[in-house]
Amino acid sequence: MKTVTINGQPREVAASTAVALVDELGLPAPTVLVELNGKALHRSEWPTEAITEGDVIEILRVSAGG
Repeated sequence: MKTVTINGQPREVAASTAVALVDELGLPAPTVLVELNGKALHRSEWPTEAITEGDVIEILRVSAGG
């Protein structure tokens, strides 16, 4: 387990990649955007972007509206 900050809150996570983190949090991947340490990640980067101790992560839920 490692401590990261997700949306401003410290949290213990086991995930080692962005894709694993989204899965661990139970979020539907097609509806979220992930920013890791200030860098917006393209979904194709999720499997290779490592999550490490102290990372700052922002996860935004996307919703359609009109």
